Amino acid sequence: VATTEQLLRIIQSVPSKKAEPFKMWLAMVGRERIEEIIDPELTIERALNTYAQKGYSPEWINQRLQTIRARKELTDAWGAHGVEAGKEYAILTDEVTKAWSGMTTRQYKNYKGLKKENLRDNMSTLELALNMLAEATTTELTNAQNPQGLEENRVVAQQGGRVAGNARKEIEAQTGRRVVNPGNAQTMLLGNTVVGMIESVSGDGE
Repeated sequence: VATTEQLLRIIQSVPSKKAEPFKMWLAMVGRERIEEIIDPELTIERALNTYAQKGYSPEWINQRLQTIRARKELTDAWGAHGVEAGKEYAILTDEVTKAWSGMTTRQYKNYKGLKKENLRDNMSTLELALNMLAEATTTELTNAQNPQGLEENRVVAQQGGRVAGNARKEIEAQTGRRVVNPGNAQTMLLGNTVVGMIESVSGDGE
Protein backbone atom coordinates (compact mmCIF):
# COMPACT_ATOMS: atom_id res chain seq x y z
CA VAL A 1 0.00 0.00 0.00
CA ALA A 2 3.03 2.30 0.29
CA THR A 3 4.41 4.39 -2.54
CA THR A 4 8.04 3.97 -3.57
CA GLU A 5 9.01 7.12 -1.66
CA GLN A 6 7.17 5.96 1.46
CA LEU A 7 8.76 2.53 1.25
CA LEU A 8 12.24 4.02 1.06
CA ARG A 9 11.47 6.24 4.06
CA ILE A 10 10.38 3.17 6.01
CA ILE A 11 13.65 1.44 5.13
CA GLN A 12 15.59 4.47 6.36
CA SER A 13 13.87 4.26 9.74
CA VAL A 14 14.45 0.54 10.31
CA PRO A 15 17.04 0.18 13.16
CA SER A 16 18.22 -3.24 11.98
CA LYS A 17 21.68 -4.11 10.67
CA LYS A 18 19.95 -6.03 7.89
CA ALA A 19 18.68 -2.70 6.58
CA GLU A 20 22.20 -1.24 6.32
CA PRO A 21 22.80 -2.39 2.70
CA PHE A 22 19.59 -0.63 1.66
CA LYS A 23 20.60 2.53 3.53
CA MET A 24 24.05 2.45 1.92
CA TRP A 25 22.43 2.08 -1.49
CA LEU A 26 20.12 5.03 -0.80
CA ALA A 27 23.13 7.13 0.23
CA MET A 28 24.98 6.13 -2.95
CA VAL A 29 22.00 7.02 -5.15
CA GLY A 30 21.66 10.37 -3.36
CA ARG A 31 25.33 11.13 -3.93
CA GLU A 32 25.04 10.23 -7.61
CA ARG A 33 22.00 12.48 -8.01
CA ILE A 34 23.88 15.43 -6.46
CA GLU A 35 26.81 14.76 -8.81
CA GLU A 36 24.43 14.76 -11.79
CA ILE A 37 22.99 18.12 -10.74
CA ILE A 38 26.51 19.54 -10.64
CA ASP A 39 27.55 17.85 -13.92
CA PRO A 40 24.51 16.86 -16.08
CA GLU A 41 26.77 14.96 -18.50
CA LEU A 42 27.08 12.27 -15.84
CA THR A 43 23.38 11.53 -16.32
CA ILE A 44 24.03 10.45 -19.91
CA GLU A 45 27.05 8.35 -18.90
CA ARG A 46 25.07 6.58 -16.18
CA ALA A 47 22.18 5.99 -18.57
CA LEU A 48 24.60 4.35 -21.01
CA ASN A 49 26.03 2.14 -18.27
CA THR A 50 22.58 1.22 -16.94
CA TYR A 51 21.30 0.14 -20.36
CA ALA A 52 24.50 -1.85 -20.98
CA GLN A 53 24.20 -3.60 -17.61
CA LYS A 54 20.64 -4.59 -18.47
CA GLY A 55 21.89 -6.33 -21.60
CA TYR A 56 20.84 -3.90 -24.34
CA SER A 57 23.00 -3.93 -27.48
CA PRO A 58 25.23 -0.95 -28.35
CA GLU A 59 23.11 -0.36 -31.46
CA TRP A 60 19.91 -0.24 -29.43
CA ILE A 61 21.46 2.08 -26.83
CA ASN A 62 22.62 4.49 -29.52
CA GLN A 63 19.17 4.52 -31.08
CA ARG A 64 17.55 5.06 -27.67
CA LEU A 65 19.71 8.10 -26.93
CA GLN A 66 18.80 9.60 -30.30
CA THR A 67 15.11 9.18 -29.51
CA ILE A 68 15.62 11.14 -26.29
CA ARG A 69 17.04 14.05 -28.28
CA ALA A 70 14.23 13.86 -30.86
CA ARG A 71 11.64 13.84 -28.08
CA LYS A 72 13.18 16.90 -26.42
CA GLU A 73 13.19 18.81 -29.70
CA LEU A 74 9.53 17.94 -30.22
CA THR A 75 8.38 19.01 -26.75
CA ASP A 76 10.38 22.23 -27.14
CA ALA A 77 8.52 22.88 -30.41
CA TRP A 78 5.18 22.14 -28.78
CA GLY A 79 5.96 24.47 -25.89
CA ALA A 80 6.87 27.23 -28.34
CA HIS A 81 3.56 26.76 -30.18
CA GLY A 82 1.13 27.11 -27.33
CA VAL A 83 0.93 23.53 -26.03
CA GLU A 84 0.90 23.07 -22.26
CA ALA A 85 3.27 20.55 -20.70
CA GLY A 86 1.70 17.54 -19.05
CA LYS A 87 -1.73 16.49 -20.21
CA GLU A 88 -1.60 18.26 -23.59
CA TYR A 89 1.82 16.75 -24.35
CA ALA A 90 0.35 13.33 -23.55
CA ILE A 91 -2.62 13.95 -25.87
CA LEU A 92 -0.36 14.90 -28.77
CA THR A 93 1.99 12.00 -28.05
CA ASP A 94 -1.00 9.68 -28.36
CA GLU A 95 -1.84 11.24 -31.73
CA VAL A 96 1.71 10.74 -33.03
CA THR A 97 1.93 7.19 -31.68
CA LYS A 98 -1.46 6.14 -33.05
CA ALA A 99 -0.73 7.62 -36.47
CA TRP A 100 2.49 5.64 -36.91
CA SER A 101 1.83 2.45 -34.95
CA GLY A 102 -1.96 2.12 -35.16
CA MET A 103 -2.27 2.21 -31.36
CA THR A 104 -2.44 4.82 -28.64
CA THR A 105 0.36 4.85 -26.09
CA ARG A 106 -1.78 2.96 -23.56
CA GLN A 107 -2.84 0.37 -26.13
CA TYR A 108 0.80 -0.03 -27.20
CA LYS A 109 1.88 -0.65 -23.58
CA ASN A 110 -0.95 -3.12 -23.05
CA TYR A 111 0.05 -4.93 -26.24
CA LYS A 112 3.54 -5.38 -24.81
CA GLY A 113 2.24 -6.35 -21.38
CA LEU A 114 3.66 -3.26 -19.69
CA LYS A 115 2.36 -1.40 -16.66
CA LYS A 116 4.68 1.29 -15.28
CA GLU A 117 7.62 0.36 -17.49
CA ASN A 118 8.87 2.84 -20.07
CA LEU A 119 7.41 2.02 -23.49
CA ARG A 120 10.48 3.13 -25.44
CA ASP A 121 12.73 0.96 -23.30
CA ASN A 122 10.67 -1.98 -24.54
CA MET A 123 10.75 -1.14 -28.26
CA SER A 124 12.93 -2.88 -30.81
CA THR A 125 15.55 -0.88 -32.69
CA LEU A 126 13.18 -0.58 -35.66
CA GLU A 127 10.26 0.51 -33.49
CA LEU A 128 12.49 3.17 -31.94
CA ALA A 129 13.61 4.33 -35.39
CA LEU A 130 10.05 4.74 -36.63
CA ASN A 131 8.95 6.44 -33.43
CA MET A 132 11.84 8.86 -33.80
CA LEU A 133 10.95 9.47 -37.45
CA ALA A 134 7.38 10.28 -36.40
CA GLU A 135 8.49 12.73 -33.73
CA ALA A 136 11.25 14.35 -35.80
CA THR A 137 8.83 14.81 -38.71
CA THR A 138 6.24 16.31 -36.38
CA THR A 139 8.87 18.75 -35.12
CA GLU A 140 9.74 19.83 -38.67
CA LEU A 141 6.08 20.24 -39.61
CA THR A 142 5.36 22.17 -36.43
CA ASN A 143 8.15 24.63 -37.13
CA ALA A 144 7.11 24.95 -40.78
CA GLN A 145 3.34 25.28 -40.31
CA ASN A 146 3.44 27.28 -37.06
CA PRO A 147 0.29 25.78 -35.45
CA GLN A 148 -0.96 27.38 -32.23
CA GLY A 149 -2.67 25.63 -29.35
CA LEU A 150 -3.71 22.04 -28.80
CA GLU A 151 -6.14 21.51 -31.67
CA GLU A 152 -3.94 22.93 -34.42
CA ASN A 153 -0.97 20.97 -33.10
CA ARG A 154 -3.12 17.85 -32.98
CA VAL A 155 -3.56 18.02 -36.77
CA VAL A 156 0.19 18.42 -37.29
CA ALA A 157 0.93 15.56 -34.88
CA GLN A 158 -1.29 13.28 -36.95
CA GLN A 159 0.48 14.38 -40.13
CA GLY A 160 3.92 13.70 -38.67
CA GLY A 161 2.88 10.33 -37.34
CA ARG A 162 1.41 9.29 -40.70
CA VAL A 163 4.78 9.79 -42.40
CA ALA A 164 6.31 7.14 -40.15
CA GLY A 165 3.11 5.08 -40.40
CA ASN A 166 3.50 4.91 -44.16
CA ALA A 167 7.13 3.86 -43.72
CA ARG A 168 6.02 1.12 -41.31
CA LYS A 169 3.46 -0.22 -43.80
CA GLU A 170 6.07 -0.26 -46.56
CA ILE A 171 8.54 -2.17 -44.37
CA GLU A 172 5.84 -4.67 -43.44
CA ALA A 173 4.88 -5.12 -47.09
CA GLN A 174 8.51 -5.79 -48.03
CA THR A 175 9.34 -8.12 -45.12
CA GLY A 176 6.00 -9.80 -44.54
CA ARG A 177 6.39 -9.21 -40.80
CA ARG A 178 4.79 -6.78 -38.39
CA VAL A 179 7.05 -4.00 -37.13
CA VAL A 180 5.11 -3.42 -33.93
CA ASN A 181 5.49 -6.59 -31.90
CA PRO A 182 4.61 -7.70 -28.36
CA GLY A 183 8.26 -8.36 -27.54
CA ASN A 184 9.58 -6.88 -24.29
CA ALA A 185 13.09 -5.48 -24.68
CA GLN A 186 13.83 -5.30 -20.95
CA THR A 187 16.03 -8.10 -19.65
CA MET A 188 15.91 -7.43 -15.93
CA LEU A 189 13.16 -6.62 -13.47
CA LEU A 190 13.42 -3.63 -11.17
CA GLY A 191 13.82 -5.89 -8.17
CA ASN A 192 16.85 -7.63 -9.65
CA THR A 193 18.40 -4.26 -10.53
CA VAL A 194 17.98 -2.99 -6.98
CA VAL A 195 19.42 -6.18 -5.54
CA GLY A 196 22.44 -5.90 -7.81
CA MET A 197 23.06 -2.30 -6.75
CA ILE A 198 22.77 -3.18 -3.10
CA GLU A 199 25.17 -6.09 -3.51
CA SER A 200 27.69 -3.82 -5.26
CA VAL A 201 27.56 -1.38 -2.36
CA SER A 202 27.75 -4.01 0.37
CA GLY A 203 30.46 -5.92 -1.44
CA ASP A 204 28.62 -9.18 -0.75
CA GLY A 205 27.23 -11.00 -3.76
CA GLU A 206 26.41 -14.14 -1.81
